[in-house]
Amino acid sequence: MQQTDPVRRTSEIEELTNLYVIHPVSGWLTRHFARMGVAPNVVSLCGMAAGVLAGVVYHHVGDPRFAVAGFLLMIIWHVMDGADGQLARLTGKQSQTGKILDGICDYVTFVSVYVGLALALSALYGAWVWALVVLAGLCHAVQSAAYERQRQDYNFWGWARGAAPVARAKVRSGRRMGDLLFGLYNRLEALTAVCGEAGLNQRLAGLLAAHPDCAPVIRTAYREAFAPLLRGWSILSANYRTIGIFLCVFCRVPLAYFMFEIMGFTAILMMLLARQRVCDAAFMAGLDGLDADLPCPADRRRDQAAFVVEAKAPVAP
Repeated sequence: MQQTDPVRRTSEIEELTNLYVIHPVSGWLTRHFARMGVAPNVVSLCGMAAGVLAGVVYHHVGDPRFAVAGFLLMIIWHVMDGADGQLARLTGKQSQTGKILDGICDYVTFVSVYVGLALALSALYGAWVWALVVLAGLCHAVQSAAYERQRQDYNFWGWARGAAPVARAKVRSGRRMGDLLFGLYNRLEALTAVCGEAGLNQRLAGLLAAHPDCAPVIRTAYREAFAPLLRGWSILSANYRTIGIFLCVFCRVPLAYFMFEIMGFTAILMMLLARQRVCDAAFMAGLDGLDADLPCPADRRRDQAAFVVEAKAPVAP
């Protein structure tokens, strides 16, 4: 399994177009931004500006040339969205405010595009289009939260990066906008929790605490069990929505995108949650089969190898 580096994201949680197209370009820009002293939040805002312009351009649904322009502007947003995080990690300027701003920029981009399309479509078909677009937006928010939840869990349990699921679930008190947004997003993520997920998280936390010397073995088993399933979750990434919007607008059937957002992506989410439940249960059974008092000195490699085989969870077909 490919190791991570301190600047780029964990490779397994990356969608393929990000891994091989978007983020290599983002990395090239990141090095230039770092030399120029550009702040990560400025990069986020520039990306959001491109996203807002994409919404303005997509308003012209009858001209394929505007569809191409909107697609290119959204690609610029994707590149900037990758560069801001890389720049923050490279320069050591990571912050909770930056993470919240990054999330806001993502939602503002899609809200702008959805509103631009809704304005054009409501003029053609009537005000009922707004109800369709709002419903699609709500489905989008839940699907994105579910995808991000799986990515964060994998990053933490597989590579010990990011915040623990238990820590993320704690809603901070306070009336600041950042606290309110943090709490709202956590509640949205909670809607997509898989049955039995809390038990698996607690079991992993307890096992890692009891056997710190076994951590590399446990985390390897987790990565090998869940990496294939995580790649399936990537279909809910923003990249495929960007492609879907472009294709539907270019072919002059933008309503088809919103209908697929509501029915197609939601059906995919349900199937992914079902597969995740099966894999969680199988991996949990492997953990429960491990002797709670198993030591992990260097001369017990055979026991460690047996645990890896036992703890791997089969991916449901």
